[in-house]
Amino acid sequence: MPAPKALRPFAHREYRVLIAALAISIFGSGMWAVAMVYQVIQLGGGPLELSLVAAAGSVGLVAFVLAGGIAADRIPQRQLIIAVEGANLAVIAAISGLAMAGWLQLWHVAAGAFVLGVGAAFFFPAYSAILPRILPAEDLLAANGMEGTMRPVLQQAAGPAVAGILVAALSPSHAVTGVAMCHLLAFIVLNFLARHTLAGHPGGHPGGHPDGAQRKQSFFHDLREGVSYTLRTPWLLWTLVWACISVLFLIGPIEVLLPFVVRDQLGGDSSMFGFLLAIMGVGAALGSLVTASLRLPRRYLTVMMVSWGTGSMPLAAVGLMDNFWVIAAALFVWGVTGSVGMVIWGTLLQRRVPPHLLGRVSSLDFFVSLALMPVSMALAGPAAEVLPIWLIFLVAGGVCPVMAVIAFAVARMQADELAHPLDRAPEVERATAAGD
Repeated sequence: MPAPKALRPFAHREYRVLIAALAISIFGSGMWAVAMVYQVIQLGGGPLELSLVAAAGSVGLVAFVLAGGIAADRIPQRQLIIAVEGANLAVIAAISGLAMAGWLQLWHVAAGAFVLGVGAAFFFPAYSAILPRILPAEDLLAANGMEGTMRPVLQQAAGPAVAGILVAALSPSHAVTGVAMCHLLAFIVLNFLARHTLAGHPGGHPGGHPDGAQRKQSFFHDLREGVSYTLRTPWLLWTLVWACISVLFLIGPIEVLLPFVVRDQLGGDSSMFGFLLAIMGVGAALGSLVTASLRLPRRYLTVMMVSWGTGSMPLAAVGLMDNFWVIAAALFVWGVTGSVGMVIWGTLLQRRVPPHLLGRVSSLDFFVSLALMPVSMALAGPAAEVLPIWLIFLVAGGVCPVMAVIAFAVARMQADELAHPLDRAPEVERATAAGD
């Protein structure tokens, strides 16, 4: 009996090694999110200090994500991923040691958060670029779906829960030590990755360049090459335009204003807010798992944009409802449809973007989302001072479907997906992508 489609990537040894290390690493990231908070508090920090430490991580991520994409196209991705995990291990081990010795200061934690942010900026473009090199094209959807299933379970639920238990039972420094152990284990596992490229690109160079030659171009030349490809590829460009609009209009209301919806409309507290976020996370995990279990739709761009567009519509009613389960259902739908679109999107990047550009294009996608998240959150509060919250959610939930329709039409996505079917041999797909 054949294995379920969602599990087919596990037939490849390199994927098993990579996904095991990723699972351990993102579990550690979930632990760090809680351990860092209580470590700052134990050092006498308050909301301001906590914000500064969190901002340090975000600055490291945003400032270096484009460089991370270029590195993923220049340096063998195996080496890059192992180096990042080694750096994560070093910085967390240092913080743990300083904490255990009683020498830890707030600036140490902020510096560590910055280095972890830089590491993430280099890790994820390299991870996205290495997948097509270790998996056949037909297994990429399942692999992206598996990551989308693991992330909310491990990073948003299990990791924080374990860290909370360690903080309560022992101390924040013990939780930080637990994070260091996760990165140590992930680093050891990653070293079992083979040194040569396997299923996705037999005989290919494990770095990014198609002929494996040493690349001499400047940072800005490489960046321009990635941007130029994005600008002349309509389905890619207009999906990123849609992503900009959706991040700007949706993230702030969800992150900043939803707690006030819980308090003022539902009469709830922080536990109710946390439960709503958990429901949204369950929806995201379920959507990823279901997508991983199915074939990539022939009308893949249509399914992606319809999922994103229609999935954001229920959010328009969040500010008008006073029933917990109705709001929970809206967030659940948004979680499901958002993850369906994201799994398809990640697969399209890996199957339609030329391999030597994949790291840069992935980092541009990452940068667009990251750059506007803090802007959205910064604007949500002032907007709520002059507009009712229900109107903000109504606009956010209405703008995104309209923008999805516009992006779909302007990029001629329906014609594009029919002209570029993804049920052909990977060699044909890559040749077609190179000519896009």
